[in-house]
Amino acid sequence: MTTLAATRTTPGWFTADDCRLEDFRAVVETSTDLAEYPYADEVRQNVLVYGSRLRNHVATPEGRRDVQAELARALTDGPGIVVFAGAFPDTGVVDRATAVFAAMIAEQKAAGVVGGDHFATPGANDRVWGALDKFAVRDPQAFAAYYGNDVVALVSEAWLGRGYQVTSQVNVVNPGGKAQVAHRDYHLGFMSEEQALAYPAHVHRLSPVMTLQGAVAHCDMPVETGPTMYLPHSQKYAPGYVAFHQPAFTAYFDAHFVQLPLQKGDAAFFNPALFHGAGTNRSADVRRMANLLQVSSAFGRAMETVDRTAMCRALYPTLLELTAAGADERTLRNVVAASAEGYAFPTNLDRDQPTGGLAPETQAELVWRALAEQWPAEAFDRELSAQAARRGSAL
Repeated sequence: MTTLAATRTTPGWFTADDCRLEDFRAVVETSTDLAEYPYADEVRQNVLVYGSRLRNHVATPEGRRDVQAELARALTDGPGIVVFAGAFPDTGVVDRATAVFAAMIAEQKAAGVVGGDHFATPGANDRVWGALDKFAVRDPQAFAAYYGNDVVALVSEAWLGRGYQVTSQVNVVNPGGKAQVAHRDYHLGFMSEEQALAYPAHVHRLSPVMTLQGAVAHCDMPVETGPTMYLPHSQKYAPGYVAFHQPAFTAYFDAHFVQLPLQKGDAAFFNPALFHGAGTNRSADVRRMANLLQVSSAFGRAMETVDRTAMCRALYPTLLELTAAGADERTLRNVVAASAEGYAFPTNLDRDQPTGGLAPETQAELVWRALAEQWPAEAFDRELSAQAARRGSAL
C-alpha cells in the first residue's frame, strides 16, 4: 500500500508535521472503478457492494480464493470498505440474535449499568460489551445459526488468514443519539495522538492488518437513522493515526463522508485505518442496532503463557527498594516493561472501562503509579488483584 504521504519521505517516526491536508486529499479524492473488481455487483458512493455475483463464485476452493484476494485488495488498495448486501439472507436468524441482545440491554438498564463509548458521549448509546461469549452461553443454538454465516468467515479469512479471533460489541444508537467523532480503529486508533506518535512508522503500517472491523445491521438503516459515516480510500493515508486527531482532518471528514443505507441482514466490513464514525440518529423512533464485529489476527499473541500478575507481585518489593535507593529511572522502566502487561487489551469493558482516555490503565501503568507514589507492598497487592479481577471475563 503506497501513498503520496508515504513516498515523500520514509521517516522512522511520524510527527504531526507529516500530516498535510493536501496530501490527504490527493489520496482520498479518487473514484472506485467497478471494472477493477469483477466479483462486486456495484459501486455506491465510492463503496464496493457485493451480492449475487460474489455468491456465484465462492462454491469452489479456487473461486473462493479468487474472491478473497479481491476483497483483500479492496480493503488495502481500494476504497477500504466492502458492503455485503443480504449477508444474512435469513433475517430470522438476525431477529433471534436481536432478541438476545435486547434482553441483555434490558438487564443492564435494570441493574443501572450505563455502557461507555470510546468515541461518543457515554449513555447516548446502549452498549453490550463482550457480547460474543454472553451470546454463546445464553443461547447456543441462536449463536450457532448466527456465526455459522459464511460471509463473516469469508472476509475474515481474506484479511487475516486462519485462526482469527472474533469479538463482538452490540451498539444501539437511540433517536437523537449524536454522531461519533471521525476516527480510525483498534489498535493505534484507540490511542491518543501522543501515544500513537510513540510507535515507529512501520507499526502504523502494521496495525491495520492486525484487525478487521465489521457491522451487521439488525434493523433497516435509512440515512436518517445515522448509519456509519465513511471516507473511502482514507485508509491509504500513511500518517492517518496521527491525522485523525487534528481539527483540519476532522472538518474535511465532516464535509466529505458518505453514508450507505443498509437493510436488516446487510453487513459492512472495513479496514480499521479507514476514517469513520457512527452517524447521528435523526429518526423519531428507530433504535438503530448493529452488532459491531472486531476480528483479530491469530498473530497478535505471544508464544508462551506468562503469569504477569504473579511476576508483578513478586518484583514490586524489589522495585520499591531500588526506587528508594535512587536507581536510574530508565533501568526501572525496563524492568517493568519486561514483566508487567503493557497493553490495556483484551479486557472486560463492562468492569474495566476507560477513564480519562480511550483505554483503561495497564498493569505496567499501575506498577509505575504505585512506585511513583511509594505504595507499600500490601496496598499494591490489593490494587493489582482488583485490576486482574476487573479484566477477567464476566462469565
